[in-house]
Amino acid sequence: MPVTVQALVEQMADRLEAAGLSYADGFGQGTTNAFDEAAWLVLWQLGLPLDDLDSVANQPVAQAERAQVAMLLEARISTRKPAAYLTNEAWLMGVPFYVDERVIIPRSLIAELLVDVSIDPWLNEETRRVLDLCTGNGSLAVLAAMTYPDVNVDAADISPDALAVARINVERHQLAGRISLIESDGLAACHGLTNGGYDLILCNPPYVNAASMAALPAEFRAEPALALAGNSLGGSDGMDFIRGLFLNVAAQMNENAVLVLEIGHERANFERAFPHLAPLWFETSAGADQVMLLTREQLA
Repeated sequence: MPVTVQALVEQMADRLEAAGLSYADGFGQGTTNAFDEAAWLVLWQLGLPLDDLDSVANQPVAQAERAQVAMLLEARISTRKPAAYLTNEAWLMGVPFYVDERVIIPRSLIAELLVDVSIDPWLNEETRRVLDLCTGNGSLAVLAAMTYPDVNVDAADISPDALAVARINVERHQLAGRISLIESDGLAACHGLTNGGYDLILCNPPYVNAASMAALPAEFRAEPALALAGNSLGGSDGMDFIRGLFLNVAAQMNENAVLVLEIGHERANFERAFPHLAPLWFETSAGADQVMLLTREQLA
């Protein structure tokens, strides 16, 4: 009896579970469980649609193809590299992006807010200038440009390696005319101040606290620590980058601008560090305490 795509996915999911991989041990960089991770790898290796397992579930898989899938799964298990680094591809809100070890794997919840128009009530017809700060592989900049066809986007990052990857994605999605890549330590080289201010700033910064960094599973340690650890100035609560951001960001914003900031599971640390702020918290697929909105007035 031929082995189908569905059966192969189930076999590979069992292998991942038997190897001891779990959400805590590295799922969460695009998938959240062994079955979805196996489906992603199987479909990618077979060159099948990554978002439609049902349509190919009963398709038979030749022995040679099964061997290739098994090799890919073995690499995932033995190296503990994230799946996206093995395939050089990650999808965010249905859009494909190139990734490699120079960038963290795109998974920002801000992407949801762009696509489901949650941010739109704070924008208007005069919204023209967007900054994606800590752009990484450029995914949020690309999604912002796709979502708002009339805007131009500055995509800034301290890492020239990350910006090289971002350039691949900007060119892949034919947005080089509307997205400018800027090597910048925080806001230092951004141009909002000299060009009238940004209308919208998106920022998914390094925010992981020191204790959490020390406990990261191998898959997350494979990502650039520069993009994860929020303790670059000697702190331990993950808020170092954000403290510096808040000192200068209002000057880069126009009068009606807003900052959309992601802080992951660090709400308690954020509130201890900035007790005077009362941000608006967005509802996302991960809950209502990971992404916030702050106005220029609050930050001034």
